[in-house]
Amino acid sequence: MQASIEIIDSEGLDAFSLPRLASHMGVRAPSLYHHFSDKNEILTAIARHVAGKSVIKPRRAPGPDWPEYFVTLALNFRQSVLRHRNAAPILVEHLPRETLVNSFEDAARFLGASGVPIRLHVRILDGIETLCIGAVLAEAVRNPRGRHALFPDIDATEYPHLAEALAANELTVKEMFAERVRSFLYGVVLEDENRAGIDEASA
Repeated sequence: MQASIEIIDSEGLDAFSLPRLASHMGVRAPSLYHHFSDKNEILTAIARHVAGKSVIKPRRAPGPDWPEYFVTLALNFRQSVLRHRNAAPILVEHLPRETLVNSFEDAARFLGASGVPIRLHVRILDGIETLCIGAVLAEAVRNPRGRHALFPDIDATEYPHLAEALAANELTVKEMFAERVRSFLYGVVLEDENRAGIDEASA
């Protein structure tokens, strides 16, 4: 798996094949089938490593500031994926949810210990996974433009409103990602509280 990642990181995903992997490792291609049944199984292992095993879990105790645990976890996920930018497209096809059930279980346990209503757990887990994978993969497939380059260079005369908005933004790409995750998490709680207040008033 590490050899596969080395090839993809240095040469790109299109360059990866079982013959290329065998050559990189100094073995014959048929010997690889003693460990993996086919190329797809190797790609699934890569996806599991990049999006799971290599993502550092934050050392934060459960509590009222629980969203910050997930913000840090999301940032660590982003860092892991962008470290292997060429492998990012693999996550779309080769990262089924069942491969990350243990991670979801840990997250649900953390939410429960933090006092988050259980009715919100699936909404939070589903939302943060979708948000993180979508945002990070979109960032990974774009050519890096710098810490502040959220959009390509534009003509301020032709696009004055967008240019003004970009000039007013003080957040880096990384900070923008963190704020996006944070807004989602606090938004779920706020919406639930507002809905509960409306239901109580109606009753």
